[in-house]
Amino acid sequence: MVVTLVTIFIVGYFFIAMEHPFKINKTASALMLGTLLWTVFVFCHNIFDPSMSEEAWHNFISGHLVENLGETAEIVFFLLGAMTIVTLIEDYQGFRVITDKITTTDKKKLLWVISILTFFLSALLDNMTTAIVMVALLRKLIADKKERWLYAGMVILAANAGGAWSPIGDVTTIMLWIGGQVTTVNIIVKTLIASLVCMVVPVLIIGATLKGEIQRPEDSNSGVEIPAKLRKLVLFMGIAALIFVPVFKTITHLPPYLGMLFGLAILWVTTEILSRKYEKEGHKLPTAVSTLEHIDTPTILFFLGILMAVSCLKVSGILGSLATGLNSAFGTEAPGFFFIDLIIGVLSSVVDNVPLVAASMGMYPLGDGAIFDVNHPFWEFLAYCAGTGGSLLIIGSAAGVAVMGMEKIDFIWYLKKISLLALAGYVAGAIVFILMDVTLFEQVAWLRDLA
Repeated sequence: MVVTLVTIFIVGYFFIAMEHPFKINKTASALMLGTLLWTVFVFCHNIFDPSMSEEAWHNFISGHLVENLGETAEIVFFLLGAMTIVTLIEDYQGFRVITDKITTTDKKKLLWVISILTFFLSALLDNMTTAIVMVALLRKLIADKKERWLYAGMVILAANAGGAWSPIGDVTTIMLWIGGQVTTVNIIVKTLIASLVCMVVPVLIIGATLKGEIQRPEDSNSGVEIPAKLRKLVLFMGIAALIFVPVFKTITHLPPYLGMLFGLAILWVTTEILSRKYEKEGHKLPTAVSTLEHIDTPTILFFLGILMAVSCLKVSGILGSLATGLNSAFGTEAPGFFFIDLIIGVLSSVVDNVPLVAASMGMYPLGDGAIFDVNHPFWEFLAYCAGTGGSLLIIGSAAGVAVMGMEKIDFIWYLKKISLLALAGYVAGAIVFILMDVTLFEQVAWLRDLA
């Protein structure tokens, strides 16, 4: 049973990783992987537990399917709400409020502006959406394609680093936050500086080589012009809705997706009223309904398929066996668990970091007798490593894949120009995290209590 399920998982992952050469969308591979694993598992009755009756086995499978689907649905609905809010802001040209303020053409200054803006914007939104917005900005700022590639590479690094320290900034951090492994204040306090170092080190290295001015492309305005006051209103309400989510969770102790859907509902009602008002004046404005028509649904379904696949490996006990092997090799005390996280981070540059974090959550479940309890440094360092390790290769993160698709960046070019910079930032940030955890947070009582 174990060999069969692992083989199916590896083959499925191969097709996901080879999406572009095979020209088969990774969502289709993920959905097939998730459903096929559970289908094969249901026929492993006699191997898994021969003492269980046929009816009890089917009840066992059904119960775990419902339980794991519920956990997966929390993440899926959270992402659906977040993506709708962000896309609605884009449809109302809300991000122009930010991008129109950037006037510098100095290469080095622009690099710092773009990197810092991406870093903090990614913490509020998510790294993939931020990368898309920033690449759209770069097209308005930089005419030369190869120069734009360099800045786009730094956008990937900054977006992944910025998303790692925020409970709503990166899918993997969202998973840990929703799963209860980390809390809002703790994840920010423990990983912010390490993530900042991960972004700053590559910027310092590459900034030392940049000189001169950027040549901007000619202005070209197309499409419907949204009134400035509406752009500002939707941007403010959208970001407020996103920031409200962790506040909602802290106050109510309800799942974060409810706070996200509540924020979406408020913005939805507002845009419906605005659209109706301005339609009488001859202007057609976007609404949440029109926005949902071009939401990135395949990405949502990809997460559904991959998380259900990982849940099958968890229920079958395969992840537990893997955890035992890692524990035997590295141990569960520092510095052993730091090495486990570092390995997961490097692996996330080859395969998607979502299933790696999901697998880690399955390998080390919370509850009585948990190896790593809530807010253990293992989870915080996992958020950092999984979030930033994907920058090592352009296919290692959602932000990288999005930028690669938009700018047609070559895999080998990224490997030569950006990967070593990403590795330098990854290692530097990891060292900072470990030193702070071992020294500062352990020695300063008030800081430890805050975290």
